[in-house]
Amino acid sequence: MKSIFLKLPGFVFLSLLIWSCSKSVNAPTSQATLKQAVVQSSQNLNAAVDNIVSSQAFQVFTSDESTMKSGTIAASSAPYKVYILLDSIKGVYDYKPVIGKDHMGFSLIKYFTKSANSSKMIVNMPLSKVKNPHSLREYNASDTTLANNFSISVSDYHNNYNSYHDFDYQLVSQISIDSKKAGDLSILSNVNPTLGTHYSSQYVFNDSYTAKYQYASGDTIVSSFSILKGNNVLYEEKLLSIKKDTAQFGREHQYILTIGNVKIVRKSASAAEVYVDGVLQPKAVITIIDADNDEDSEHSICKKRDVQITFEDGTTATISSLIGKSIDNITTLYTSLHQVYFAAYVVDWIAYDIYYKRN
Repeated sequence: MKSIFLKLPGFVFLSLLIWSCSKSVNAPTSQATLKQAVVQSSQNLNAAVDNIVSSQAFQVFTSDESTMKSGTIAASSAPYKVYILLDSIKGVYDYKPVIGKDHMGFSLIKYFTKSANSSKMIVNMPLSKVKNPHSLREYNASDTTLANNFSISVSDYHNNYNSYHDFDYQLVSQISIDSKKAGDLSILSNVNPTLGTHYSSQYVFNDSYTAKYQYASGDTIVSSFSILKGNNVLYEEKLLSIKKDTAQFGREHQYILTIGNVKIVRKSASAAEVYVDGVLQPKAVITIIDADNDEDSEHSICKKRDVQITFEDGTTATISSLIGKSIDNITTLYTSLHQVYFAAYVVDWIAYDIYYKRN
């Protein structure tokens, strides 16, 4: 599935998750100049990234152990069909270490004990195992001392897989760390030979911050990643590819970058424009700087792309210089959230084990 969403022609992505414990966002005013609006919005962004990096959730999302994405199954399982609903996997499952090692990657559920009935699927396990999912199927004597201080509570689950080109998947869940709510994760993925591909994933953090990724195929292909505080967009990078017989190669491309109340828009064969609170800034000049001209390349602020703004007073600044200290972290966060490996390695694998009656 990763290739479906990460290798789209001209697909632009930017990873940004926001976690704010105490600081409020300073919204640029409508009277602000373009320079003031860009600077203030960038400062808001950097402050938010600083908060999330200092949180425990950052450690959960940024493990580099993942090789799967939620809604998929490991290659060792070969072609298969499943139809799994929440009703067939509901219950409370607690991690309980058992002696043994499974090199084939099957039967994760033998390391869990169903401790209670529930209308949801609740998995309790050590946070350290979430950070290192491959260790789930290996026994260490020290595992007996680990507390089940990570919990994922699944309130909706649907996994109907017929083939790589025909499946629908849904996960709605709440995450807790040390018995405190750490956010809500939801994933919706539909691939149909006739209707095409639709995918969305979002994580709602504490303090009403939401990170959201969306993709939809069709005559108009839309891919976007956005960060919101309530209903207010803090950051969004969007690409539209519109079917148009009169356009070169049959499609017209639009790139839209939003930072707070500043929006930069570039359409095919047109100069980029910038708006503040929806008002065009005609004296400003926007230059899109790409490391290459490959339409299939993954251009984004974090990879192969920068945006330079020449302000009304003749001074210039690039987006990378304004949010530079956050770029590495937001890139890592995007990749990790998009793969949501812990859902794949925990929820999906337990669901598969129950479905196949593995123990």
